[in-house]
Amino acid sequence: MKYNQIELLAPAGSYEGFLAAVGAGADAVYVGGTAFGARAYARNFQKEELLRAIDMSHIHGKKLYLTVNTLLKNRELESRLYDYVAPYYEAGLDAVIVQDMGVFRFLREQFPDLHLHASTQMAVTGPEGMKFLEEKGASRVVAARELSLEELARMHKASGIEIEAFVHGALCYSFSGQCLMSSLIGGRSGNRGRCAQPCRLPYSTALPGKGFKGSKDLCALSLKDICTVDILPEILEAGVTSLKIEGRMKQPGYTAGVTSVYRKYLDLYLEKGGENYQVEENDRRYLLELFNRGGSCSGYYKMQRGPSMMAFTNEKKTGDVLAEITKTKEKIYGNLILFPGSPAILEVSLRGCSAQAWGAEVQYARSQPMEEGRIRKQMEKLGDTPFQWERLDIQMDGNIFIPVKTLNEMRRDALASLEEQLLKPFRREPVRCTETAGTADVRQPDDRAGKKDGKNSDKRDNKEGLPLYVSCEQKDTALALCEAEGIEGLYLTFEAMEKCFAKGITSGKELYLTLPYVTRGDMPDRFLSQAEMWLERGMKGFLVRNLESYAMLRERGLQSKCVIDHSLYTWNDQAVRFWREEGILKNTVPLELNEGEIAHRDNRGSELLVYGYLPLMLSAQCVRKNLYGCNAGQERLRIQDRLGKEFPVECQCRPWKMVNTENQEYCYNIIYNSIPYGLLKEKQQVEALGTESLRLSFTIETTEEALGILKDFQKVYQKGEKPGNREFTKGHFKRGAE
Repeated sequence: MKYNQIELLAPAGSYEGFLAAVGAGADAVYVGGTAFGARAYARNFQKEELLRAIDMSHIHGKKLYLTVNTLLKNRELESRLYDYVAPYYEAGLDAVIVQDMGVFRFLREQFPDLHLHASTQMAVTGPEGMKFLEEKGASRVVAARELSLEELARMHKASGIEIEAFVHGALCYSFSGQCLMSSLIGGRSGNRGRCAQPCRLPYSTALPGKGFKGSKDLCALSLKDICTVDILPEILEAGVTSLKIEGRMKQPGYTAGVTSVYRKYLDLYLEKGGENYQVEENDRRYLLELFNRGGSCSGYYKMQRGPSMMAFTNEKKTGDVLAEITKTKEKIYGNLILFPGSPAILEVSLRGCSAQAWGAEVQYARSQPMEEGRIRKQMEKLGDTPFQWERLDIQMDGNIFIPVKTLNEMRRDALASLEEQLLKPFRREPVRCTETAGTADVRQPDDRAGKKDGKNSDKRDNKEGLPLYVSCEQKDTALALCEAEGIEGLYLTFEAMEKCFAKGITSGKELYLTLPYVTRGDMPDRFLSQAEMWLERGMKGFLVRNLESYAMLRERGLQSKCVIDHSLYTWNDQAVRFWREEGILKNTVPLELNEGEIAHRDNRGSELLVYGYLPLMLSAQCVRKNLYGCNAGQERLRIQDRLGKEFPVECQCRPWKMVNTENQEYCYNIIYNSIPYGLLKEKQQVEALGTESLRLSFTIETTEEALGILKDFQKVYQKGEKPGNREFTKGHFKRGAE
């Protein structure tokens, strides 16, 4: 690793925060503008502030990154994104941080010189996903916060693009981008920058068959903040090149304080190396006093999970400390030439750039000559500019006169010209929005509503209704569903698929092998070899839920056999096109779009979920281990909120669902919604959307419950009967996500 490539990256939620970050020694700053950022409730930057921040970054030799790291709806992407990014691109914006693959595709086409950083919201968890994004044009990956040092080292070895990793600040309980809890419970989507932080609230917990326990103030899902100043050398030696501080919602003083400490220790490491690296206790204490939530932890870098990472009381603390905010000034060199009978000349220079300003002809003094001290005092009035004199040489005759106004004008003109020279290399020519990326194939209102000749109506006249698929996480239930009639296809775990083939009950239905929600480490050898044998025997393909799994299959030429799940978001047509160009079989309609937004989406080749307990969170933490100890028992716990709502928590101790594999190191929890999502009464609206197929998702139901629900949906969707009175939530189908 080249030391000059290591970057300290600080947050700024306001222009004042930006100045504080630069003054404290940040190499780069990431900010949000007026739209599309994952901190919608920060003050954020107005257009002119952001343009000035871009310029100030480059004058100070820093970089500025813009967050466009939310999921965009069609109308936003088609009508607003280009106009939003274009002025910043032209001003020299260094990079955009992106979550949405549709946004990624659009920006790649429209602004080819703009660096794209894959947000932590993409939940990149391994080398295959990183290589895939490198191939697609990403210059950097912001790694999932749950990764260990060993995992980061593997990623660095596999790909040449940069790795950015969080080193300080708040930790999400869920894998970033894989949390729908705030969205489905309160309508405020974390994927839209509006998370209400339900993980910080108190919950009671219960083991299987037991009653709820815990105090009313137990915050079972609340993590401590991360602080890694002690292990910076190990993080850097794992291949991380950008050290990211979290905190765009924090005040400028916090940004200045945290950045200054990390600047100190990064410089210490760069100067002396890891062997002589030692953190002073007063600096640890200072970071805690700036802000802490029940103390701090070093994150997931050296441990996978555990109660020592939890802030069970969610008590926010700050000490009686005031961080000093320093305003950075660039040191410039100047030469002022003043000789009678010749024009006044001021030359200024910085980092190889120079500029001149010419004034009126210098006069002989008629009475009192101007002294050098008076001239120097006037020229040193640099005011609010980003400059200060390192040295100002004045060459002059001793008997001259020049108006103070002329000196002021020369100073202003020279500095303005110097700014222009410094910024010139960063300016870009305006680009014209091309139709193919943003406006082509935009449907008219009638088509969006499912007009018969529109592109969303492929299956509209099928009297038997849209093909019905089911996914199932429980082996016994899956075996029963395999023998049920009226199902076009099934998504099965490895265990269930193995049983179905062994029992010979696979004919007549499309079968897909389900991959884990979270993929870390290598895919088990037997998983892939057995899957390839099943493909030869008629298995149709795979249900893929994350970039790492997809990239693993793509590496083996199996992308054409992939159905991507709702967790690989396709909110807009650009994202749909991205995956269509990959050659996948189908995508799954996202869960946070409402009926009108789904209708406005290109639903050809899409599957719509019409039933299921929706996953609210995917977490590397484990409620079982943190509160009761680990027994690797694949248990299903419950948590209960203050309103008495119960949420099942599934321990995924064996993510690959293979009977003869040991418990995996990278297990995780799934927290499901308290009541199932169901569109049993919305048959007419669902069929008007023009999707290719429908899906029922069975997760925690008993076999009898699953068969009963399947029968009810078949009666409505396949036989045209009236729906019963089952209790379902409509999710976002009616209300949408803020």
